[in-house]
Amino acid sequence: MSEALTGPELVALVRRVFQPRPEDKALAILVDLPDLHVPDDAGWIERRAIAQAWADTLNAHRHELGLETRLVVYPNVHTNNGDLPERAWIHAGGPLPSADSLDPAASVSFAELYAGHPILIALTKFSATAPLKLAAKTHPIRAATMPGFRSDMIPALRLDYTEVNRRVNLLKELLDRAEGAAFRFGTPDGPCELFVDLRHRTGHASGGLLPAPGAAGNLPSGEAYIVPYEGERDGDPSRTAGVMPVQFGAEVVRYRLEGNKALEVVSEGPKSREEAAHLAKEPAYGNLAELGLGVLAAFGVKPIGEILLDEKLGLHLAFGRSDHFGGQVGPKDFSGPEAVIHIDRVYVPETQPDVKVLSVDLAMADGSAAPLMRDGAYTVGF
Repeated sequence: MSEALTGPELVALVRRVFQPRPEDKALAILVDLPDLHVPDDAGWIERRAIAQAWADTLNAHRHELGLETRLVVYPNVHTNNGDLPERAWIHAGGPLPSADSLDPAASVSFAELYAGHPILIALTKFSATAPLKLAAKTHPIRAATMPGFRSDMIPALRLDYTEVNRRVNLLKELLDRAEGAAFRFGTPDGPCELFVDLRHRTGHASGGLLPAPGAAGNLPSGEAYIVPYEGERDGDPSRTAGVMPVQFGAEVVRYRLEGNKALEVVSEGPKSREEAAHLAKEPAYGNLAELGLGVLAAFGVKPIGEILLDEKLGLHLAFGRSDHFGGQVGPKDFSGPEAVIHIDRVYVPETQPDVKVLSVDLAMADGSAAPLMRDGAYTVGF
């Protein structure tokens, strides 16, 4: 690991993010395990090592923190934001087991885990954000999800999250008052325009603070986000429509959206054909599930190729599952558990250099347009 948090820094992080209460007695650090279906990789190995190091360090400071920390493992679920398995294993120490060597008799249900561990940190390969958000609605937990976390993200854990939180809440308030968002993108093949319907929705603030039970969110954090209206009200279809460009390598794929769904790909190329086939096979993949507004680029944070951090830098749009954010599309809408996905596309120069965010304007309830972005930068006075 190129960088590590010290014991005092870890204690301060847990206190700042979760603000533990006297009745909180234990914290669980979750890791998912590789299997024959999804083999191990270097980043996953490092992430599990970080989880073990954090568990050991926090336990060394348990009297100072006031919490016991337990490392908890479970078999990976093969996809981002898929439902968690029914059982988990509290690790007794030593080398971590493999997924196929877990003893069912030694497991606990996730409901039992939540009952005894009101604070959770998920240092996983596959995002557990969606299932933990849903679990937080029925269990008094608060969970920080860190899918794909790497040691080079550690500087982002040291930011001034009071200021991050202030900016995120300002953006959330704008999303709350908006009824739509009009995008104009520049691409090598010409401009693309997209309108996103934000009626009947309110925004969410993910500013890196989770002090109250019933909440789950990413860490590092720093975004306001909202689920576009998906047309679930009788006689009131979604007005989301237009063309959304996404750069994959040297190719810019252009999706045509109508009724908040990507119905077809209107560009040409290998990736365009691949994405068109994916839409045909999994229509729920094309659901526009999120409009997100990250703020961390203003703090000097650069993308590193991991969505956990990169999406917090600036504008992002996501396809797929939305029920964990208050939307309508969930696992039932996909062909199977392993097909469930929520995938963010991040619009900053380093991640999509050939797609320019020329403008974003919010359509307000009174009919006015409020400028939000020009040439990739916020026009909001922070």
